Amino acid sequence: MRQLIRKILGRGTPRPEARAGKTGPKRERSEEPDAMGEGSLIRGRVQREKPGGVVRIGRDCLIEGLVKTESAEGRIEIGNNVYLGGGSSLSSAKSIRIMDDVLISYRVIVMDSDSHSVRYSVRKKDLADWKDNSGHDWSTTESGEVVIGKGAWLGAGSMVLKGVTIGEGAIVGAGSVVTKDVPAWTIVAGNPARKIRELGEDER
Repeated sequence: MRQLIRKILGRGTPRPEARAGKTGPKRERSEEPDAMGEGSLIRGRVQREKPGGVVRIGRDCLIEGLVKTESAEGRIEIGNNVYLGGGSSLSSAKSIRIMDDVLISYRVIVMDSDSHSVRYSVRKKDLADWKDNSGHDWSTTESGEVVIGKGAWLGAGSMVLKGVTIGEGAIVGAGSVVTKDVPAWTIVAGNPARKIRELGEDER
């Protein structure tokens, strides 16, 4: 009877992944920023893939997404009164700077690297590195600082890629992929993101 109950409940049965292979060692991950201003609240997560990554958060922020440094050189600096929506992620191998009063909606991705090498002979080794937790070799991957200007708004599901600067007060439409700089007080949308119009003085 006990065996029947265990079978029904699934107790005592190894998980498929446990039967198929071994579980690698867990990497240490910090859940606290290096600095955080008064009035800020983290409902999401701060994560460092390697020691040395720096995360600083200003005053009166609400972080509901993931703030993650990918390398020891990764650096994320968030200004005051910034919102990061649920399901969104800031992923830094180099530098991401977000100025004051920025709104980042849900499921937005901001990344300052290509994540992988364009060379197949190099890229094919990445999976093995993840499986044994040895970490990605970021020297093989292109990166460039990302800057989100004061008062900018990134719409839901948008992506901001490496080397991009988004100007003050600019708006990125939902689902857009930003690959080039966005001037201040401009609305862009699409994949790749293109200028829709400028914001008038009465909209600033």
